[in-house]
Amino acid sequence: MSIAAPPVVRTDAGAVAGLWREHRSGDGSVSRAAVFLGVPYAEPPVGELRFRAPVSRAPWEGERPASLHGATPQRRSPWGDPFVPEPSIPGDDLLTLDVGTPDPSPAAGLPVLVYLHGGAFLAGSHASPWYGGQAFHRDGVVTVAPAYRLGFDGFGWIDGAPPNRGVLDWLAALEWVRRNIRAFGGDPDRVTIAGQSAGGAAVMRLLALPAARGLFRGALALSPADVPMTEDRACIAAGRVATRLGVTPDLAGLASVSERDLLAAQDAAVDPVAVDPFGGRFDPALPLAPVIDGDLVPHSVSDAIAAGVGDDVALLIGSTAHEFNTAVDASAPALRDLDPLAILARMGVPEGLRGPLAARAPAPDAASVAGQAFTDLEFRRHVAGWAAARATGAAAVRTWAYDFRWPAPDTGLAVHCLELPFGFDILRDREAVRRAGADAPQALADAVHGDWLSLIVDGRVDAPIHGGEGVTVVYGEPIREIRDAYLFERRLAEETL
Repeated sequence: MSIAAPPVVRTDAGAVAGLWREHRSGDGSVSRAAVFLGVPYAEPPVGELRFRAPVSRAPWEGERPASLHGATPQRRSPWGDPFVPEPSIPGDDLLTLDVGTPDPSPAAGLPVLVYLHGGAFLAGSHASPWYGGQAFHRDGVVTVAPAYRLGFDGFGWIDGAPPNRGVLDWLAALEWVRRNIRAFGGDPDRVTIAGQSAGGAAVMRLLALPAARGLFRGALALSPADVPMTEDRACIAAGRVATRLGVTPDLAGLASVSERDLLAAQDAAVDPVAVDPFGGRFDPALPLAPVIDGDLVPHSVSDAIAAGVGDDVALLIGSTAHEFNTAVDASAPALRDLDPLAILARMGVPEGLRGPLAARAPAPDAASVAGQAFTDLEFRRHVAGWAAARATGAAAVRTWAYDFRWPAPDTGLAVHCLELPFGFDILRDREAVRRAGADAPQALADAVHGDWLSLIVDGRVDAPIHGGEGVTVVYGEPIREIRDAYLFERRLAEETL
C-alpha cells in the first residue's frame, strides 16, 4: 500500500480512509503507521437508541473519512487540571473507536492492544494524545481506543432500560475488533485489553465477565479500583438524579430529559471526587459504575476470580505507590491537629494494621497518613487481593504484579497516572514533561513499556510469576527489581474485604 495515498481498509460495515503518521523515537529513528480515527462500531445512542444496548452500525457506501476523532461521551472534564490530557469533542456519534497499525494488510497478523480510558466512569477521553499508541506501532502492535458511554448514560440504573450500557459498549467494541481487526493487520486471537484507573477496573470487570470469554487473551490492569455496585445502591443513585430532575427514575421519565439537564443533575448528585474520608461519607464504591445485576454482570470481580473465571487470560496487574495520597491535600489544614491513628480508625482500618499503615506514609503527619490510607484502601489492597487470589490453579502461571514507585519531581510521590507516560513511552510529550519532569529516566520507560509489550506480543512478562511468594516487578530506583511489594496490602485485603 503506497504512503502517497490515504490508507483504506474495508470493515464489515464499509470502507474507511485514514491517514499516515510518522513517529520519531527518542533515539531519532522514524516509524510510520496508518491511523483510522472515528471508526463507528455501533449506531449513535440518541433518539430511540438512547439508554439502549448498542446496535451494530448500518453499512455505508463508498469510503468513510477516518481522519478525525469521533465525538466523546465526555462533554467536559470535571477535573480542574487532569493529569492526562483529555479533550472533549462535541457530537452525537459517540460509539466510535480509533485504530492505529504499522501494517494495514490482512496478512500481517500483528498483536492487538485495546485500551479503555479511565475517568471514574464519569469522564475521560479515548481521544487523548497519550493513547495514540505511536510507540506500540513502532514495535509492531495494532492499537484500538474505543469510546464508551459514561456517567448516567452508561451506568445509571433506569427501570425499563438495560443496565450496564457502558459494559455493553465495551463488549460491542471488542466484538467489532474480533470481526474486523484482521483487515487492519491485527490478529483477533492475540488481543490484549488494557486500562488505567476506571479503565483498569473495566479490564478486571471484563476479565470476570462470562460474556467476554474468548474476546481477549491478555489483560493489563493499571491501578484498578474495586467497584462492587449493587442494584440497591444503583437505584438510590438513580433516585437522587431523577428527584433533582422532577421525573420518575424509569425509561419514560429519564428519556424525556435533555442531555444537558441530565448532566447537570448528575453533577449535582454525584461528587466527582467519589469519596471524602473526612466528611463522614467514606465509601469505596463509585456511585456510577458497573452494577452487579445477576445477568450480564453476575458476580463481583473477587467472587469471579475465586470461581476461576478468566484463569485462561494472562494478567499483569499493579498500582503506583501513592495513587491518591495528594487527594487529601485540601483537607490538610483541618487535619493538622488530629491523631493519625484516629483518622485511620474512622476510615475503617483494623486496629492491628493502623500502626503499620501509618509507618508506610511518606511523612508522619495526619494528612500524609490519611493519604496513604486512601491509596491503600482504594487501590493497593484490591491489586494485592486479586493477584493473590490468582496465585493458585490455572491462573497462577499467567499472573504477574507490578508496583510503580518512581517519584515525580514536583510531589516526590508516585501518584495516580504517573506510570502512563512511561508505559506508552512518550516521555518527550509536552504534557508528560510537565507531569514527570524533563529528566524522567528513559531507562524506566524502556522497562515499563517493555513489560507491557511482552504481555501484548508474547502473552507473558519476562519476570517470575506472582505466585504464592508475592513476587512483584518494582519500578523505581533501581529501575527494575523483583521482590514482594504487597505484603502489607495482602494483610489489609484479608482483614477488610
